[in-house]
Amino acid sequence: MRRVVIAGVGMTRFGKQVGRGLRSMSVEASEQAFAMAGMDFADAQRVYFGNAIAGTVTQQVMIRGQVAFRGHPLGQLPTINVENACASGGSAFLLAVEAVASGCADVVLALGAEQMHHEERNRPFHALRGSTDIEEIGESDPREESSNSILMDYYAGVAQRYLDDYGAEVEDFARIAVKNRNNAAHNPLAQLRKPQTIDDVVNGRMIVPPLTLPMCSPTTDGAAAIVVCSEERAKALGLPMIVVRACQNASGADGKPVEDAAAKAFDVAGLGARDCNVIELHDAAAPAELFQYQEIGLCDAGEGFRLLRDGATALGGAHPVNASGGLLSRGHALGATGCAQLHELVTQLRGEAQGRQIGGARLGLAVNGGGWLDGSYALSIVTILERLG
Repeated sequence: MRRVVIAGVGMTRFGKQVGRGLRSMSVEASEQAFAMAGMDFADAQRVYFGNAIAGTVTQQVMIRGQVAFRGHPLGQLPTINVENACASGGSAFLLAVEAVASGCADVVLALGAEQMHHEERNRPFHALRGSTDIEEIGESDPREESSNSILMDYYAGVAQRYLDDYGAEVEDFARIAVKNRNNAAHNPLAQLRKPQTIDDVVNGRMIVPPLTLPMCSPTTDGAAAIVVCSEERAKALGLPMIVVRACQNASGADGKPVEDAAAKAFDVAGLGARDCNVIELHDAAAPAELFQYQEIGLCDAGEGFRLLRDGATALGGAHPVNASGGLLSRGHALGATGCAQLHELVTQLRGEAQGRQIGGARLGLAVNGGGWLDGSYALSIVTILERLG
């Protein structure tokens, strides 16, 4: 298998962009990525297009990537559409890495894009029901008013169990939201950048106890693009060597997809989470970040809130987590999230993160989760990147 290098990344601003559409966002992010790579669009041989809910929100199904790049030079490339819940972007990247590693292609574009906002505000929330088992929860009535993601019901359940089992406090969930908002204040592409306090978070509008609104990721529109290539192509172009040390996925069938995917990635890379300088975790709700501390091995079971209180996961701490602002503050544009996490890792490893830059960052880790089944994600993708030289 060949070594794979990330040649370029691009990302739109995340936020509420009603009516902007997948085409505009996808083109913007992709053109940035190719510009960073110093490549022409014709240098690529394939596109993997990640999207989760356009079928419900905009009613574009089946050929989303082809439609997004219609009339653009990238539209001439073979395009494969990838739908894998909130891990659609991460899955697109995984497939791109495998295509280059196997020798099937030398240059591939992986892109995640999502238009969640719509004039009919119910649409994204109805779409999110499809991230779990519809036979179990039942179909929704399109006319039914809905203002919350069903996933927050599931997160609330595991959050309460965490509080009951380990002695953490609701304020610990608030600390996650405050930390990530502080980080997002330094990220010009983040959706929510205004600092908040623990009191602001705890006293926010209740969504599903114990989760308040600031503990839940916002509805977000945006796109992120990654150009991957072979090591030989990267060297010929004189690119910074941001290499993919591992990209592994796992099913949620056994209830521990993050642990399983992380274990496989660590085995391939020959290192662990504590070796990584910058970490992006899937904090679709604040408690999820705490769960993942233990799932990737930063701490023992139930010790995550202590790691947080000690400042270990803040900028300047031993294990900085979600320097981008995470899903809670950068925003969670579903199908774009996996690629957005990698955009942050590459930005950090290239030393271009400005006010949130983690000094000496050489190794980066990202966890992207998708869907919900049997008490956890339906799947998880764990990626490890390293800057050589």
